[in-house]
Amino acid sequence: MSSLNQPKLVTVFGGSGFVGRHVVRALARRGYRIRVAVRRPDLAGHLQPLGGVGQIAAIQANLRNRESVNRAVAGSDHVVNCVGILFQSGRNTFDSVQDFGARAVAEATRAAGASLTHISAIGADPKAESDYARTKGLAEVAIARVLPDAVIMRPSIIFGPEDGFFNKFAQMARFSPFLPLIGGGETKFQPVYVGDVAEAVARSVDGRLTTGTVYELGGPRVMSFMQCLEEMLGVIQRKRVLVSLPWSLASLIGKVASLIPFIEPPLTSDQVTLLKADNVVSAEAVAENRTLAGMDIPLTTVEAILPSYLTHYRPQGQYSGTGSEA
Repeated sequence: MSSLNQPKLVTVFGGSGFVGRHVVRALARRGYRIRVAVRRPDLAGHLQPLGGVGQIAAIQANLRNRESVNRAVAGSDHVVNCVGILFQSGRNTFDSVQDFGARAVAEATRAAGASLTHISAIGADPKAESDYARTKGLAEVAIARVLPDAVIMRPSIIFGPEDGFFNKFAQMARFSPFLPLIGGGETKFQPVYVGDVAEAVARSVDGRLTTGTVYELGGPRVMSFMQCLEEMLGVIQRKRVLVSLPWSLASLIGKVASLIPFIEPPLTSDQVTLLKADNVVSAEAVAENRTLAGMDIPLTTVEAILPSYLTHYRPQGQYSGTGSEA
């Protein structure tokens, strides 16, 4: 644990990932000492400029290896778990990473006498049909049992640079004349900016949030899957045909794609299952102020952020619409 004359030490699991790096930035700006627990510390050098000299240090840890988890947490004042996967690959399964791994982090945090902030997802449910949502739910149950005072964050779909949603479909739109509307494109999302999620996590580390609480994080606008694609197409200045893809066909495509050795499959059957349920902040969370608005965090809009990182998907890249195309 930190002495009285030095900043608190925060260990961030998955700190080199999309959400994790924004969490590290938010914590660094507050002056915390940060230990980034990742599988490959040699690939986490991009985090160093986010803080001062010696403020951010990477350490090797694998959620499947309990000893490495214990070592990463030792001496910490607070632990943040940002680890999550969208598809299974080899030994990185939903059960091993999102259930077993989360429990290991919670148990190590309790043993170290630290506090925990865990990033889950809207829709997390131990009885969910989707393996992603099921293991997120099982993790929440385990954390509540091991560390009742833990703060759990459930974000909707997260957008921002390097996101896996708008970037994926914008890349697809560069080469395909049509885009798929899975299940008709009616599933509702409440896209939340990654910087807002990071700010919420940082406030949890600050001790400004109610412990033992599950917060649901959504942006200012509820959008259907179709509206998300239309917004993205408007930003990248491309016209594409939106084709409705029935659930059964989408699931079949997902199963086939999962069998092909992609680095990342374009779609999995589990993702199709996940898309069958709306992904928005619940009325209960709103009524109980368990939201970003309840934290007094200004909500960042999709319209304000998408142009900042999707312009390179335009026909002439960032120069489209500037008069320099000619």
